[in-house]
Amino acid sequence: MVRRVSRSSLSLIEFPADDPERARRFWRELLGVELQTRAAGEGAGWQTHAGSPALGVHERGRGPGDSAALPYFGVDDLAGALETVVGLGGSVIHPGEQWAICRDSEGSPFGLALELRGPEPRSEGRGVQQADGG
Repeated sequence: MVRRVSRSSLSLIEFPADDPERARRFWRELLGVELQTRAAGEGAGWQTHAGSPALGVHERGRGPGDSAALPYFGVDDLAGALETVVGLGGSVIHPGEQWAICRDSEGSPFGLALELRGPEPRSEGRGVQQADGG
């Protein structure tokens, strides 16, 4: 049985660019966002660090995320999500510990990114806490 990925949200949309400075200016002026140099572990390029989903730009290369925009979905268990991708007929192109690039069952590329979350808020209505489904 293939396990469903829990708590997935769109966390990043990545754009390859022939001219990264031009692309950064485009998104800054269009959306009013600042793309900053990525921190260690975020990969090469620039991205927003406020708001959701984050927007990223990197210099175009020859990889699977270098020909078109690539959406990244946040997951709380990256290793488990990668197993699910394969179990559903997709493939893992570039595995990693913080993020990975995959293809769905039809060959379309997408990314998965590990999201570190704090504790779940308590339900205040009836004093009942919900158990984590993971």
